[in-house]
Amino acid sequence: MALEPALSLHRRIQELLLGFSRGISASLNVRDALEALCTDVNDLFGTRRISVWIHHRRARELALSGSSDHQYARSASRVLTESDTIPARGLRLDGPQWLVPAPADDRILVAPLRGWRRALGTVVVEGEPRGVDDRQFVDAVYDFGRQFSFALENVQLLEEVIQQRRLLEDTFNSLIDLVVVTDNSTRVVQMNDAFAARVGSARSDVIDRPLSDLVNPEIAQWVAASEAAARVGDQQPSAPTSVRTRQITDDRLGGIFAATVTPLINHEGDPRGRVLVARDITAQVQLESEREALRGRLAQSEKLASLGQFVAGIAHEMNNPLQGVLGHLELLIETSEAARPVRPTLRRIYQEGDRAAKIVRNLLIFTGSQRMSRRRLRLDRVLARALASRGASLRRNQIEVVRQHEESPRISGDALLLQQALLNILINAEHAIAATGKAGQIRTQVASITDAKTVRLTIEDTGPGIPPDALPRIFDPFFTTKDVGQGTGLGLAITYGIIQEHGGTIQATNIPGGGARFTIEFSALE
Repeated sequence: MALEPALSLHRRIQELLLGFSRGISASLNVRDALEALCTDVNDLFGTRRISVWIHHRRARELALSGSSDHQYARSASRVLTESDTIPARGLRLDGPQWLVPAPADDRILVAPLRGWRRALGTVVVEGEPRGVDDRQFVDAVYDFGRQFSFALENVQLLEEVIQQRRLLEDTFNSLIDLVVVTDNSTRVVQMNDAFAARVGSARSDVIDRPLSDLVNPEIAQWVAASEAAARVGDQQPSAPTSVRTRQITDDRLGGIFAATVTPLINHEGDPRGRVLVARDITAQVQLESEREALRGRLAQSEKLASLGQFVAGIAHEMNNPLQGVLGHLELLIETSEAARPVRPTLRRIYQEGDRAAKIVRNLLIFTGSQRMSRRRLRLDRVLARALASRGASLRRNQIEVVRQHEESPRISGDALLLQQALLNILINAEHAIAATGKAGQIRTQVASITDAKTVRLTIEDTGPGIPPDALPRIFDPFFTTKDVGQGTGLGLAITYGIIQEHGGTIQATNIPGGGARFTIEFSALE
């Protein structure tokens, strides 16, 4: 095809470059757009081949990025900018210049591509143009190179912006922390993938919705609060950067989080919203709770062990003389006529002595001096016997027993000791309900958990619950909340010791709304 006059050729070059710019904006595919441009310009000039080499400054290389010869374009050639290759020589030129390699009849015209204060690359035109002299052709290539440099620099700037944005988005979405950005009205304007996954909605469904639709109202109010108002509830004073932090529990997000709120400041320094970052610390909190419980059990075991060594010796020494005193009192009451006038007094003495003997027996159990006979047993049956022994007293105090027992695996233990341990809990529950002067309930549940590897017993009552200051000490020996003469403070300590001897665990908590709950767990037999 013959070249058109200079003015028409100039307009045609402008049209091709405009199409190139539009194609880049639509597809963002630089290689395909360059190959299409090289093909069109090559057809316009009537040359054998036109190629574009792009300069990569950091690598100090020129890369073949597009060519009218598609097979040649896919050779992925690269040359160093300091080399004596044709593309590298063209990069160092001030304007288009003919190069005459062998054979001399296939000349090459190279033109540098220059942007604002930097070299962009080189255009290499191979072959003789049709219907135009050298000067006109050089002018046309110069015109193409100059206009193409403007378009290419814009494309590269656009690519850099897009790459930076993609990097920021990838970084944003790679965070495992939940991140949500709101405007000043706390409406969502952006979030990362972790937050979108946690709320279970697509981004398009969440954008522009109030934050209160996605998180608990208390959290939304904390985020929306002004710095001065929020500072009161924060775990630490607000820093000069207005960063606010606290630990939150959010049912909607499903966990416990360490949350941070920072103001969203634009480039002019004006607040445009808030950024909420929430790190899921559920596992850490649960682990710390388990550690605290373990420390508590260890401290309780140390108390029992140290006290047990001291008490065991005293209990053994006291048991023998007490049994002798009780035996002689019983013989005196039953057989001596001389004792008839004072028998009521002797019986009271016997009762008080027997009470002292029971305390000694409890001390022996508490210290582990009593032998334990282990066998396979069902915990629900042990509990049934304990409840049956308290039947009359429960009816007298108008206490209803609600049972929820399922078929559970057997455990290994001493039935009599376990029955005594459960009786101590049941008697405490009975006394707590009776103290209210109202009818009440004792609820028991036996179930298997963790794939039938553990048997759990729960005993709940409708009494007033355990005083918060007494809860940490409820299993301490000789600690009691009852009046003088009504309890020794050994009942729950003995229960704790018996369950520990069986390799189990016991925990006491208060029920929201009133009442106490005791949770006991044993390992099930296989």
